[in-house]
Amino acid sequence: MHSLIPLLRPDRRQPLHLPVHGRGRALPPALKRLLRQAPGSWDLPELPEIGGPLESEGAVAESQTQLASVLGVAGCWFGVNGATGLLQAALSALAGPGQAVLLPRNAHRSLIAACVMGGIRPVFLPVPFLSDRGHPGAMSEPCLEQALMALPSIPEAIVAAVLVHPTYHGYASDPTPLIAALHRCGLPVLVDEAHGTHFAFSGGEDLPRSSLHAGADLVVHSLHKSAPGLGQTAVLWLQGMRVSSEAVQASLLRFQTSSPSALLLASCEATLHWMLTSSWERLLQRRLQEAHQIAARLRAAGLPLGSSDDPLRLILVTAEQGMSGLDADAWFMQRGLIAELPEPLCLTFCLGLASQRGLAQRMQQLWRKLQLSQPCSGRLEPLLVPPLETSSTPELLPALAVRAQACELSLQDSGGRIAAEMICPYPPGIPLLIPGERIESDRLEWLLSQHRRWPALVPGKVKVLAEEPQVQLG
Repeated sequence: MHSLIPLLRPDRRQPLHLPVHGRGRALPPALKRLLRQAPGSWDLPELPEIGGPLESEGAVAESQTQLASVLGVAGCWFGVNGATGLLQAALSALAGPGQAVLLPRNAHRSLIAACVMGGIRPVFLPVPFLSDRGHPGAMSEPCLEQALMALPSIPEAIVAAVLVHPTYHGYASDPTPLIAALHRCGLPVLVDEAHGTHFAFSGGEDLPRSSLHAGADLVVHSLHKSAPGLGQTAVLWLQGMRVSSEAVQASLLRFQTSSPSALLLASCEATLHWMLTSSWERLLQRRLQEAHQIAARLRAAGLPLGSSDDPLRLILVTAEQGMSGLDADAWFMQRGLIAELPEPLCLTFCLGLASQRGLAQRMQQLWRKLQLSQPCSGRLEPLLVPPLETSSTPELLPALAVRAQACELSLQDSGGRIAAEMICPYPPGIPLLIPGERIESDRLEWLLSQHRRWPALVPGKVKVLAEEPQVQLG
């Protein structure tokens, strides 16, 4: 039996994973000073002078107000349940039972859970799929426009839309025309920018535009996935007049803990304030330059790197050398290099915000050894493109599907049935199947191909409704 505490001690392996502070090396200076104090001295309740994210007085409220003013937005709320909790609260502020929201097909599982909890109908928008890498790309303006013209007929009113910018792998397109198109439809826009917080605090650096600067109504930033805060910290921003602050506040009250960690709140404040300083700009500039240099050296050495719009994401397309990213990940980890996201066709490293000096040479050496240990037998076949190229919605509301009587079948025998649970590899947490969707033959073939390539994370069994419901979409 493993004990957790020994596993939290200093580790000599090289962390190329989240959180991006690199095991503390890139934490904000103010937070480093706090953590040097007597252990536990920072573990405090919502004392009057501290307050909390939903209190009108105290240091937290003052900090949130100041940050909103500096960024020129209407509201700012710290979160201590990660981007997950803030995404769920934000979606709940936009829609409720008897209403529908537009979600990109690569929406995080937390948003599907919010639909289940809120009785909301998700209407999925297709996103490009990169079959040679086996994962989704970024939503494009033509893709969105085409999807909006072919929305399915449903009984509920569509009241809001969600975008993901950037993807887990750092793929991004300019969110400005996407947000504008949704606004023309009369929809407020929530953007999951968990992996792009640094876009909003990049100064003049060569990074994609932040949705916060592109007119999104609500934006959720993780403060550990793409900013140097502690794990589980995040922030929610509100701007414009399409969503009321009162609605957001009421939703946060339903979803957020009544006992927020003072340490995590301090991490939120320290991280965001530091990212507004010139020292942060200099740090980010160094890390981006280093990332470009590492990628250039690896490509010159023949490593099969895929492109990303975020230089801090390094995508090794192992399929080009006939290797699974899952196998490559296990091999690298045994030799002290810990990646962020293994997949059947590639392996993604997060360079993070700590210095990765010597990484290019180390990766070249390890890659050569890996090639020698597993000689290439030809490129792996690309994954099938999912049959999700048009807008769609579940036949049954997810909230009803998860509560209906269900039985478990082998995936092979589930064809034609309605799913009662989610199939969702984690990471990246992007659902392949959600409750209420019918498993048609083309969908079944695709899920089986995922299971064959990813058996540990895509199960061979699935819960389906025991009885066929009376389904009417309108």
